[in-house]
Amino acid sequence: MQTKRRRSFEAGHRPKFLVIIDESAECGRAVHFAARRAARLGAGVVMLAIIQPGEFQHWLGVGDVMKDEAEEAASALQETFAIHARSAAGIEPEKVIRTGPTADEILKLIMEDEDIAYLVLAAATGNEGPGPLVASLAGKAAAMFPIPVVIVPGAMEDAEIDALA
Repeated sequence: MQTKRRRSFEAGHRPKFLVIIDESAECGRAVHFAARRAARLGAGVVMLAIIQPGEFQHWLGVGDVMKDEAEEAASALQETFAIHARSAAGIEPEKVIRTGPTADEILKLIMEDEDIAYLVLAAATGNEGPGPLVASLAGKAAAMFPIPVVIVPGAMEDAEIDALA
């Protein structure tokens, strides 16, 4: 796949922080960091929710209903985190919902939006490792991304993130 040159700091453009929205406990840490950092830089935040296609590929009519329900749930989750971004930093995030394999959909969005300058993830705090998203994207998949991947420690409190961001 041909990579597009990032244009986020050219005239008429502004950098954007991409955050993957999911139901993990650490997702809020990534949103908080991205919102605070974006506010400081005059940047934007893009919230991407990804629905796995296997979740609703059943019978024709049932699959459509399941897909609609998955999109509604993703939209509601995005709004919950958008409220957090607004209260933490006065940022109104863009919201995108995609269906497909996680790494593929992240890369497609990065390639489509040349203003996306950073991918922000947060690591889990449990003993099981950094969490499935960080584990899958911070390794080999991260090499595919034409932008830096920022990993926020999941145990950081808002005040600690504010001091850095």
